[in-house]
Amino acid sequence: MAPWPFLSFVSLAPFRSVSGQVFLSGRLQKNESSGQCSAMSRITLEDLNALEDDVAEDIPEHMEEDNDEEEQLFVHWQSIANAHQVELPREMTGPIQQLSRNNQARENVPYQPITCLEKCNEIIYEERFYPSGKWAHVIKGEKLYEQSISLAFMKLMRYICGENSAGHYLGMTIPIINELQMTEERNSFVQDIITGYYLPEQFQDHPPQPVDPDVIIVDRQDMSIISRGFRGSTTEQIIMREIETLSELLGSTHAYLRDTYIVATYENPSVPHRRNEIWFIRHSQ
Repeated sequence: MAPWPFLSFVSLAPFRSVSGQVFLSGRLQKNESSGQCSAMSRITLEDLNALEDDVAEDIPEHMEEDNDEEEQLFVHWQSIANAHQVELPREMTGPIQQLSRNNQARENVPYQPITCLEKCNEIIYEERFYPSGKWAHVIKGEKLYEQSISLAFMKLMRYICGENSAGHYLGMTIPIINELQMTEERNSFVQDIITGYYLPEQFQDHPPQPVDPDVIIVDRQDMSIISRGFRGSTTEQIIMREIETLSELLGSTHAYLRDTYIVATYENPSVPHRRNEIWFIRHSQ
């Protein structure tokens, strides 16, 4: 978040009042009538009040507008976090601003298309190959799935936006992936969720190290997946429904893992009807 404007051109050192007048000390002050500088100048309380008014008037309007926009954006993200039953701390203001400013500059995780099933010009599902690469992972195990991915993504946002050994913004890649494990009963998911961010190509050889120990850099192995797109929120019920839909489309096959799935998200949580995909992972050859 941009810092609040501070008064840097005058230092109001300790002062004392004598007969309604104030003496400023500690810095050379310019005498307006003579144009000379003296070690101590005398101004009235009225002059001091006028100085404060002038300072307020000197704050550019665009700075006030920027602060209003930052607050509105934070409030919007806060409402999304509240919907996921997560508290959004104030220190997320900076990362939110950076991601918003760089929203169009996003790098796609590299992959190779294999096959695609279409019907009436609509993609039903697609098979892709993703090569190995370095990712930043955060593992969270909250009561609700969306609580886990929200808290994990906040940590990744801070890593992306400067809390790293490089000390600067790394750049956004899409999709962000969330890896889930199905319980043995196949009616819910294991609480621990892995949320992953692919390191941009320029950092693949030498990834900046995270400041937060909860963010770890890993080498993900290559994988072939079947993907099917859907839009909107990603509650456990919706994910379960998408898994069932894709399972029915693929039919009875043992080519894919039946206990591990990935939800890939292409837009940040503040976007309504955001683009998501459910991924089935093919068994390693």
